[in-house]
Amino acid sequence: MPAIEAEDATTISARAATRLAAAVRDAGSLALSMFGKQIKNWTKGPSSSPVCDADIAVNDLLRERLMASDDACAWLSEESADNAARLGARHVWVVDPIDGTRAYIAGQPDWAISAALVEDGRPIAACLYAPALDEFFAARAGAGSMLNGTPITTTPGADLRDIRVVGPQKFLDRLSSAMPPFTRLPRGHSLALRLVRVAQGAADVAFAGGNSHDWDLAAADLLVHEAGGALTPLAGGTVVYNRPVPRHGTLVAAGRDRHTALIKFLGDQKLLGDQGLALR
Repeated sequence: MPAIEAEDATTISARAATRLAAAVRDAGSLALSMFGKQIKNWTKGPSSSPVCDADIAVNDLLRERLMASDDACAWLSEESADNAARLGARHVWVVDPIDGTRAYIAGQPDWAISAALVEDGRPIAACLYAPALDEFFAARAGAGSMLNGTPITTTPGADLRDIRVVGPQKFLDRLSSAMPPFTRLPRGHSLALRLVRVAQGAADVAFAGGNSHDWDLAAADLLVHEAGGALTPLAGGTVVYNRPVPRHGTLVAAGRDRHTALIKFLGDQKLLGDQGLALR
């Protein structure tokens, strides 16, 4: 993608989507080849989050493939040292080499490779690949979302009763005291996969607890949006990526009509703000 700044938005997203899909498929093959084997793993940072050799190998492959050309794209990944130079870039590759590393290390299948190209703070091309589940999600701005080549959409309607909801257990415990009855779905290990269950219509609503990062969200955000849904903070608005601190508060994803109804319900019930559900 040379001279990316000079191209129009449609050309950029189309070329990025093609390039991204090929790289993420190869990264998935690499991760799957290491899955279930004895590999080195350790913890990092104050949260003691896990990381393993496969995280690093996938990160290196994606960085080599996506940053190979002499274009103006910057890089933001969970497994790379952050570089403040990204803040001056219009286009940024945002990557989580393995979302759900705990599941990966434990030999469980619900992990995924998540990658997106962000333009001016919003994703324009995205892939989310769960190779152990044989699920390859892809989207680009204005072109819809796909699962294994088939278009997907969020569930229609605005009803909040008897819906299927997935999110952090403690959060849903608090929500259940105010919401109409709903069915809880398994949370899973990958936040990105949790959110795209809304895009494919397998869940009606999904919540992301506070402290999620750009790399957890960017690909899933575009997939939900292009499938006819929305992913926003609990009070509504827009999730903006490539900020100095790439971390976000509590978020909700749903089909657009249901999302609008849910945001209004939370506001009417005074479940936001200092005493509300946004607190952890």
